[in-house]
Amino acid sequence: MIKVTHLLRGLNSRSFSTSGAAKQKVAFVGLGNMGLHMANNLLKSGNFELSGFDVNPTALSELSKAGGQAAATPAEAAENASFVITMLPSNDHVKKVYKGPDGILSSKGWKQGCLCIDSSTIDPLVSREVNDEVTLAGGAFVDAPVSGGVGGAEAGTLTFMVGGTDANFEHSKTVLNEMGANIVHCGDVGTGEVAKLCNNMVLAISMLGVSEAMNLGEKLGMDPKVLAGIMNTS
Repeated sequence: MIKVTHLLRGLNSRSFSTSGAAKQKVAFVGLGNMGLHMANNLLKSGNFELSGFDVNPTALSELSKAGGQAAATPAEAAENASFVITMLPSNDHVKKVYKGPDGILSSKGWKQGCLCIDSSTIDPLVSREVNDEVTLAGGAFVDAPVSGGVGGAEAGTLTFMVGGTDANFEHSKTVLNEMGANIVHCGDVGTGEVAKLCNNMVLAISMLGVSEAMNLGEKLGMDPKVLAGIMNTS
């Protein structure tokens, strides 16, 4: 008879693989200059099944080449998804993708408890409006606009400014950590957008200041290349 202790030793010495475990599904809507890189980083992690939608067929083709599944509508992409990420150009696009006839919330396979993460840069009031709709449908929502540009999206070093409950923020990091280096909780829903808009305002003011200073220097006889060099090194 084999002793129990020998069996236990055998079990303890084994390395059990989790590769067969079911992966959580992520739906990604908006595969533009940044969105496609972000989706690719999720696929590269090996932790998720990913379905995506974009109006550009070329973007869908690129997603398929990377191992993702191309969907015909946002609703189809969202079927049985544990997470939905949207990266869209404007308020109207976000509203349509979530609430339109083929939108995320009309999905026949809508999964209760699905966490929707909107990384678009939009009006905070629209974020709160979409949050209400998602919550009513039994899901959860955070707004999570980004900074870092296309380079940051490709390298996976984006900063995410997240608005939502403490629980939803913590849950969002399951996917955001695969796409960014800095995940910041800004407060309730909409505050991520507030932070992004304020950050953009500072950038715009700085650009205006540099432009005015360069213009003044050139008018007063300064070589603009020399002046720019001084500004870049002082």
